[in-house]
Amino acid sequence: MMKAIRILLLLLSVSTITLAQENIFTYNKLPSVKLKTVKGLPFISDSITNNNKPVIISFWATWCKPCVRELTTISDVYDDWVEETGVKLFAISVDDSRSTTLVGPMINGKGWDFTVLLDPNSDFKRAMNVGPIPHTFLLNGKGEVVFQHTSFAEGDELSLIEMVRKLNRGEEVK
Repeated sequence: MMKAIRILLLLLSVSTITLAQENIFTYNKLPSVKLKTVKGLPFISDSITNNNKPVIISFWATWCKPCVRELTTISDVYDDWVEETGVKLFAISVDDSRSTTLVGPMINGKGWDFTVLLDPNSDFKRAMNVGPIPHTFLLNGKGEVVFQHTSFAEGDELSLIEMVRKLNRGEEVK
């Protein structure tokens, strides 16, 4: 009897995880959430597009060392990526209202040349089911999420750009 219950619980767990993972990747389009530019101008999240080219969305915060490492690493090669693939990066800061003032100086100090948006109430973060940061999404040219990853380790940027290249070649990303 106990063995049957364990098997049943295992099957339920696996099917729940599978359904949760499927839901992660089935966005037909980005949710519509109010964000702000670093200059305080309104920006709606579903207007994140790139003329049928891939988009990278990275959720980060000034206090998150792996986040800053990831964005700095990408920044070092970003111009080359844009020239080669046309990819566009949107870095979404989830700093709260107390630390949002640190975002602009950090961007300028690091020389980041991609679009940075503010999500001080974490509304977009919740709408995208983001947990721990850094959390990076890759969207295809149709704006569909085809890949996502949490955390950052050196070399992750190489996998990310390879997936962008695959999307540009019309290949599926897994």
